[in-house]
Amino acid sequence: MAATATAGPVATSGAGAEERMDPRRLIAFFAMVVGMFMAILDIQIVSASLAEIQAGLSAGSDEIGWVQTSYLIAEVIMIPLSGTLARIVSTRVLFSVAAAGFTASSALAATATNIDQMIVYRAIQGFIGGGMIPSVFAAAFTIFPPSKRNIVSPIIGLIATLAPTIGPTVGGYLSHAFSWHWLFLVNVIPGIIVATLTWIFIDFDEPELGLMKKFDWWGLFSMAIFLGSLEYVLEEGNANDWFSDDYIVIGAVAATVAAAIFFYRAFKVEFPVVDLRAFANRNFTFGSLFSFVMGIGLYGLTYLYPLYLGRIRGYDSLMIGETMFVSGLAMFLTAPVAGFLAGRLDPRVMMTIGFAGFAAGTWTMSQLTADWDFWELLVPQILRGCSLMLCMVPINNIALGTLPPARIRNASGLFNLTRNLGGAVGLAIINTILTQRQDLHYARLAEHIQWGNPEAVDRLNSMTANFNTYGLDGATAAVKQLAAMVQQQAVIMSFIDVFLILTALFLAMILGVLMIKKPEGAGGPGGSGH
Repeated sequence: MAATATAGPVATSGAGAEERMDPRRLIAFFAMVVGMFMAILDIQIVSASLAEIQAGLSAGSDEIGWVQTSYLIAEVIMIPLSGTLARIVSTRVLFSVAAAGFTASSALAATATNIDQMIVYRAIQGFIGGGMIPSVFAAAFTIFPPSKRNIVSPIIGLIATLAPTIGPTVGGYLSHAFSWHWLFLVNVIPGIIVATLTWIFIDFDEPELGLMKKFDWWGLFSMAIFLGSLEYVLEEGNANDWFSDDYIVIGAVAATVAAAIFFYRAFKVEFPVVDLRAFANRNFTFGSLFSFVMGIGLYGLTYLYPLYLGRIRGYDSLMIGETMFVSGLAMFLTAPVAGFLAGRLDPRVMMTIGFAGFAAGTWTMSQLTADWDFWELLVPQILRGCSLMLCMVPINNIALGTLPPARIRNASGLFNLTRNLGGAVGLAIINTILTQRQDLHYARLAEHIQWGNPEAVDRLNSMTANFNTYGLDGATAAVKQLAAMVQQQAVIMSFIDVFLILTALFLAMILGVLMIKKPEGAGGPGGSGH
């Protein structure tokens, strides 16, 4: 019932756009895109510079990870809520207030003097910033006619994937060239401009303040506990040995109970905090599944490459950023190609090419050695960057391009949530595999390095003699170095295991693509059917 109330204004705005593109709306849309870029960039901008922030705030190694975790937990709660808030207060109020709040909390984060302040400011930043992300997807599919989607979809696809990919590069550069405070201060001026432009130019919809009386507060409360606890369990689980830790057990129980309450209310109350009916649309359901897997590919690989470069190659944050820039450049150059192909190719073909490219990149990475450097990582990174864009554009069109306008605002929140949850689940699984497989490989390698193995004894003797020539305790130093070499090989072998699993996952997605029907209206005219 409530859904029909928005169909009027949004649908007519779409019809008006068919004749001409209002310059005011173009300005508003591009300001929204910049806001979304800032919000997504901030997920990863601190990842390469956590050591600098830790030193600056005198934080412990177990505390510093919360600079990222608090942002992610808060953001993942806001993303699905944003569709409902946009209906109540209008996109204009939601987005401009979110942009202003994000800017203010960014400035506060730069003034933090201890880790507790930083965690609170980052949580506020993540929560408010999460309101900007789905609004852009919703605006793209309601204010632009279907004929323009092949231009608009690559833009939002590029921003959604480029921002987290270049986050470590931008962060590494800023903290090297200036100080870690600039990771947050860099948002202030663009944030003020975005807040001002969106307040002046957004006119897509009218507020429905009457819906506030029906607002499901219990649904909001249960969703916040469900998603917040789930994100906490996934983020912290591996570091705390999963269910051996009391807090992880409490988090898992809280997530399960809150999920039951949330889903019950989502289907029972008249105006649920998140409208799950979009999943009745088959294309949206498949699009969300593909988006979940893209989250694993996007955030998982953005995590794995810097981890390898830092742990094995000993790179600092700036060198990691420069190496990772290749993926971002490949995405940027592929975006217009993806837009061109979207209007001419069956989206299933584009996704098949994209997933195959992803699989080829991770398969190449399964040949990894301790000597791999910029040039060895070049082709896998190019494959990843190009494949991400070839997948994202048709996935966006499949998921959101066939929904009626009244559903798009809520659906875009759910759609973006699947990508973030994919990233969280992917990172949790990747970290767990790395830890467990590393221990297994170390034990297996250690079995071969013993006194009964002549090769191992010869190597140890030659290393001992070498250290003795430098006046050191050769035997002790040789054993230490040999143990370090075994440890390094075990780490690399665990990386290879993860890359092989990712290869299998992306190949499986090709089978998933083959099982869906050709989506009507995704990428071509007539994009608002059921």
